[in-house]
Amino acid sequence: MSASFTKSTARNIFYGGSTFFFLLFLALTFQTERSFPQYDNRAAITDQVVRGKKIWETNNCIGCHTMLGEGAYFAPELGNVYPRRGPEFIKAWMKAQPSKVPGRRQMPNFHLTDEQLDDLVAFLKYSSEIKTHNWPPNKEG
Repeated sequence: MSASFTKSTARNIFYGGSTFFFLLFLALTFQTERSFPQYDNRAAITDQVVRGKKIWETNNCIGCHTMLGEGAYFAPELGNVYPRRGPEFIKAWMKAQPSKVPGRRQMPNFHLTDEQLDDLVAFLKYSSEIKTHNWPPNKEG
C-alpha cells in the first residue's frame, strides 16, 4: 500500500483538497452575504436608548439575565420582554423588587428614578426590535 502512495499523490491530494475547501469557503461566504437582509437599525438609536444601555451595563443586568441569548441564565431573557410584558409592567416590576416571594429568586431593587426607568424601557424596546430571525426560540426566553 505504501508503494502506491507517492509524493506526487500526496501533493495532488493536498492541492485538490485545498482548492476544494477554498472554493467551498468562497461559495458559503457569497451565499451568506447574499442572504443577509438589508436593514439598518442605527436610526432607531436615540439618546434615551444609549442612557438605558448605560443603566443596563452599570447595574450588571447581564450578570443574571440574558439579552438575545447572551449572558447569564439565572434570570429570564430580556431581549423580548418589551413585547411580552409592555413598558408599564416593566417599570412596576422594577419598582416592586425584591418580591419577597418564598422560594423564588430575588432581584434587587436598584432604586432607579422614573427617568432612568424610562431610559431602561427604551433600551429594552430597542433590543426587542432587533432582527434576530426568531432567536431565542422560546417566547419566554
